[in-house]
Order: sequence, then structure tokens, then C-alpha cells
Amino acid sequence: MAVFLTISTSHRPATDLGYLLHKHPDRVQRFPQSFGTAVVFYPEATQERCTAALLLDVDPIRLVRTRGRHSPDFSLSHYINDRPYAASSLLAVALGDVFGTARAGRCAARPDLVGVGIPLEIGVPVLPCRGGPEVAHRIFAPLGWEVSATPIPLDLAFPQWGDARYVRLALSGRMRLADALNQLYVLLPALDESKHYWQGPDEVDKLLRSGSGWLETHPERDLIAGRYLGRHRALTRVALARLAELGDDVDSALDPPAEEDATVPARVPLNAQRHAAVLGVLREVGASSVIDLGCGTGQFVAALLAAGGLTRIAGCDVSTRSLQAAARHLHLDTMSERQAGRLDLFQSALTYADDRIAGFDAAVLMEVIEHVDPSRLGALESVVFGSAAPGAVVVTTPNREYNPRYPGLTGMRHPDHRFEWDRAEFAEWASRVAATYGYAVDHRGIGDPDPEVGTPTQMAVFTRD
Repeated sequence: MAVFLTISTSHRPATDLGYLLHKHPDRVQRFPQSFGTAVVFYPEATQERCTAALLLDVDPIRLVRTRGRHSPDFSLSHYINDRPYAASSLLAVALGDVFGTARAGRCAARPDLVGVGIPLEIGVPVLPCRGGPEVAHRIFAPLGWEVSATPIPLDLAFPQWGDARYVRLALSGRMRLADALNQLYVLLPALDESKHYWQGPDEVDKLLRSGSGWLETHPERDLIAGRYLGRHRALTRVALARLAELGDDVDSALDPPAEEDATVPARVPLNAQRHAAVLGVLREVGASSVIDLGCGTGQFVAALLAAGGLTRIAGCDVSTRSLQAAARHLHLDTMSERQAGRLDLFQSALTYADDRIAGFDAAVLMEVIEHVDPSRLGALESVVFGSAAPGAVVVTTPNREYNPRYPGLTGMRHPDHRFEWDRAEFAEWASRVAATYGYAVDHRGIGDPDPEVGTPTQMAVFTRD
């Protein structure tokens, strides 16, 4: 038997799917894998509908021989398992290899299609799904898919035995093909909750690359990351901290899980408290135009769009990938003309002068400065406070003194942080910048205060003196 997956579209002409996948509909193509052979073919290819099938013929003997001594399976399971019959990390690895260019979103023949959603249908006849159909819905539905996950009986001849841990999965929706493939690459092994190979630190990077633009804001990201990494606690912790930083919620990822108690009010995530605090400042200063400097995937830009009284909103970031994710997160392709008319997203490095960041009533640097090399911080100050010179600047950054309050945290809150300041260091920096560029500065805290170390986030509000 073999494992397979189908991808169908009714986009006209439907055969454009072949260009996007970089696989010709008139050919059957084979791709050797260390554990078998992957085959791509097209059961149907017309102008109205096109289906590409990825079939994985698993060789159990080769699979055993390629497993290293650190394989996570016990000895007997090397030979007795469901790998040749059910979609798992084997299919995800084959998909990643065979459709690598499509996953990267590259297509010279149809560049106009790469960045837009097309109608897609995904079918996986046999998929291990720990937790059953309900987990499949929780994982795929937030991504915009219509989900059908039908349980597969253990044995049709013995219905009293109940259902197996497998489902027949069908997804439909309008999606960028690259996004759909990257989601499958992550979620197939996450649903199985098992990998056929030993996982090292590079697995976190794979997860972040493939999950860019959707995983960091997924409501089940903790579940997905933990399962994808085989519940390897050290790797999962690193992944969640990095994902949360991308999703502007690093601090809640570091918090211990809250116990469910109806009598205890739900904890408000720190990123939500940051958003509320900064929005409050913008209302205080009467800003009608705001730019989010280092906007990332656009979470705070979305909050600005939802807030009243703002006539002009902009977001800029040095990362084009983050801006693409922001455009998807904000649904720019379906945004009303009125909404789109007051929004601008563009690429810019904050250490170089750029006329596009000038002319705003207020600028926001939310959890940004700690990502800048200390040697380049002076350039950022000159660009933001000197050249752009908005009426108000709101800066938030982690309070290093609070870090010991996070159980298990060693070092800084995120590997990309170049520094983290305590309250005295931040106050000294803010006072110097204010004096240099003609601002007054007010210091505030965000988050639950600790009597000894203060709040987890510190905020400085600069206003033109």
C-alpha cells in the first residue's frame, strides 16, 4: 500500500496548478526518498478542474535502515507501524522536498498567481489524528479551511470496536498555494504527534520558516508546536518563545499555564495589555495619524484600524516576509476601499532616514529597540526622533529585572534580543534621547506589577517639549 494526498483547484484555467507546483500535468514524476519513492501525477487536468496527487511508496526495510541510533521508536515499532499506510511525517518530508519551490512561493511562469488565494481542495484519505475529528477542526478551521474529518472504523466487520485513531481529512477554501503547502508540512506530523527521525535544534527553525505568517497567531500554536516537536520540552519552549515574539506575545509564552477555575478571572495576555496601554496613550495625545515602526505581522496595525479617530495609519518593517504576513493577517486583498485608503504598509530600516516615516502625529516602537544592535541604536534615535520627529513617540521594551519571575527562563526573553534593560538603564536612555531631540518623557509600566522588580514591560511616552 501507499500513502497519498491530493490537491485540487477549480481556478480557471485549472491547469495553472501545474505551473504553481512546478510539476507538468502530462507527466508522472518520481522522486527518490531515503525511505521510499514519492510520485506526482495528475488524475485530472482540464481547464475547469485540476488535481495533483502526491503518492508516497514507503519501503519499510529502507525506512528501518535509515534510522539512526537516536530514533525515537522502540525496536519492534521499527518493523510494525502504520508508516506505509497513513499520512505522517514521512509524507510531510516528501511534500517539503517535492514541492519545495512551490512552498517558497516562487513561480516565474505565473507570478500573478503566487500572491493570491485560489480555490483549493485538499484530501488525505488516512491521517493519524490523536484527539479525533475535533482536534483536526481546531487546527485547520482557524486558518480559513472548511474542514471535514471523518473517523475511520477500526474494522467494518466489527462496528462495536469503535473508531481508530485515523480520520479521512478533506479541506476546502481559498488560499495561497504556498500557504496551504506550508500548513500541511507542519500540521500533518503535528496531528500524528510523532516524527520518524530524531529531532534536533534545527527543527525549531524548520517550524518557524514553514509557520511564518500563520502559526504565530494561531489559537492552537502551543498544541501545534508541542506536537510537531514530539513534545520535546526544551525545543518546544524555545519554539514557543520565538513564535510568541513574532506574534507579540513572548511574555505569555513564558508564563506557566493557568489553572482553569471559573472563580478566577482570566489572565489578560501581556501583549493585549501592551496594545491597550499604547492605544490609551495615542488617545491622550490626540493623535489622528500613527505609524507602527517595526510592525511585524501587523497585530497592532489591526488594533489601530479597529480604533476610532485615526485617519491615517502606517506600518513599516525591515522584513518583507513579515509585511507579506501582515497583508494576509489584515486581509488587504478583501479590505474595503475606505479602509485601504487610510492604510500604508512598506519596507524600511529604522537605522536609515526615510521620508515615508515622517509627518505622523505619533510613532510607536513596541518591543522593537531591543532587537537593534547597541552600536546602531544611535542611528535609530536620529531617524525616529530627529528626522521623522513626530509629535509623540511611544516606546515599550522588556524590563530585565522581571525576567526571574518567569519559571525556567535563563538569559534574555528571546534569542534575537540584542540587549534588555532594567528600569534605571531604560530611564537613563529615555532621558538622554528626550534632552537631545527636544522631547519631554513620561515613564509608565505595563503588566501586573511586582513590588520588588516592577512590571514586565516598561513604557516611555515622548512628547514634543
